[in-house]
Amino acid sequence: MGAQIQPEDRRPVTSRGSTLRFMWKYKALYFISIPGIIYFLIFKYVPLLGSVIAFQDYNLFAGVRGSPWVGLDHFKWMFSHYDFLRILKNTFLLGIYDIVFAFTAPIILALLLNEVRLVLYKKIVQTIVYAPHFLSWVIVSGIFTGILSPSSGIVNVMLGWFGIEPIYFLGEESYIRSVLVGSGLWRDVGWGTIIYLAALAGINPELYEAAEMDGAGRWKQTLSITLPSLLPVITILFLLKIGDFLDYGFERVFVFQNPLNIRNSEILDTYIYKAGLRQMQYSYATAIGLFKSLVGLFLLVIANTLSKKSTGESLY
Repeated sequence: MGAQIQPEDRRPVTSRGSTLRFMWKYKALYFISIPGIIYFLIFKYVPLLGSVIAFQDYNLFAGVRGSPWVGLDHFKWMFSHYDFLRILKNTFLLGIYDIVFAFTAPIILALLLNEVRLVLYKKIVQTIVYAPHFLSWVIVSGIFTGILSPSSGIVNVMLGWFGIEPIYFLGEESYIRSVLVGSGLWRDVGWGTIIYLAALAGINPELYEAAEMDGAGRWKQTLSITLPSLLPVITILFLLKIGDFLDYGFERVFVFQNPLNIRNSEILDTYIYKAGLRQMQYSYATAIGLFKSLVGLFLLVIANTLSKKSTGESLY
């Protein structure tokens, strides 16, 4: 029999001395985490102090101390702007499409790759689907502009085989959201499978052997073993995705924008760029960015609470 735990051994480990001893025991891990902590302090937390200009009429030459306070005027102007609700709607729609398609596609691809038994073929496919992630959005936009060209693009050439007139995909408001979501899906779907494949590799193969002995086929094994084992990873990544719901990405949209599709492609990120840098409305742009952060925090708290109650998995 194992050693019995004595009553005096059942003391809390949350005391200051215990914490210091724990940190000293793993001092190497804490030491190598210092560069990451410094990075977040300098580039993530210190800039938060600049959010104060959202409540000022910021003057570049007067600085933060010399700029007058205006309270919530920039937020009032933001909600009363004639284009703001349309821009917010575009951002929400693209965020929803991104979750429905771009978030679920890596899970499906990882499940399909997990079923491949020929190792060489699996590695070739993984390399092919990983490669687009390392392309910049400028290159991606050039590729899709060529593919979707109304005169020489392969898509319109194939449509011509069926007698369909060429479509200017990047010049039609109704198609631009599909182009944005599709290009992002093509670029990042392979990269998104890495974490899921790592989680799949950690599943005990004896579970599949026992299920097979019970007569369960591959589909039944996927539903009963694979997906439940992936659920914690899926939940955590989903919560992180929800936190960035309004951060669709400036580059991926800006490179596809033109005057013909801007009505359905203008999002908060591109609007902040135009208002803040082009028009030098720094306080107004900061107010919009602060609004984005608050909405993301609100959605994250709600999603985390619901996840904790329903699945037991949460970020905190």
